[in-house]
Amino acid sequence: MALREIRLQGDPILLRECREVKELKDRDQQLIDDMLETMYSNEGVGLAAPQVGVLKQIVVMDVSEDKNEPIVLINPSVAESDGEQTGPEGCLSVPGLYGDVTRPMHVVVKALDRNMEPINMEGDGLFARAACHEIDHLKGHMYTELAQGPLYEMKDEEEED
Repeated sequence: MALREIRLQGDPILLRECREVKELKDRDQQLIDDMLETMYSNEGVGLAAPQVGVLKQIVVMDVSEDKNEPIVLINPSVAESDGEQTGPEGCLSVPGLYGDVTRPMHVVVKALDRNMEPINMEGDGLFARAACHEIDHLKGHMYTELAQGPLYEMKDEEEED
């Protein structure tokens, strides 16, 4: 495994739409491992392939308390959503800055796992926020487009996510 360079806001690759993955090759499995290592090393809860310069529909996430439940989503889409939550959202491609973003409270995500088997994942709160955030990356969108008001730095005692 290896740490990958995270592309920062302003990099044109972050504004491009990603290609659907038709088959997972060995290099894609390596990409997934590298993305997980990069996400954990940067204390993130999610990372999309374009954030490391790869225009493929691949997302990794871990929204567990102790960061030991990695999720891999290939060609993910939000199949259902309901409710609403508004709160601070950050991004590894916009380090140190947050914005208040409204997302669904609950989502059902359809995807393929890293064995290219169909999966449905359902979750509330942080899972819903992270899934929507990462799927937006695959479409060339960033949370900064949805932020209500200016971006801000968060003090340590405010950080909860």
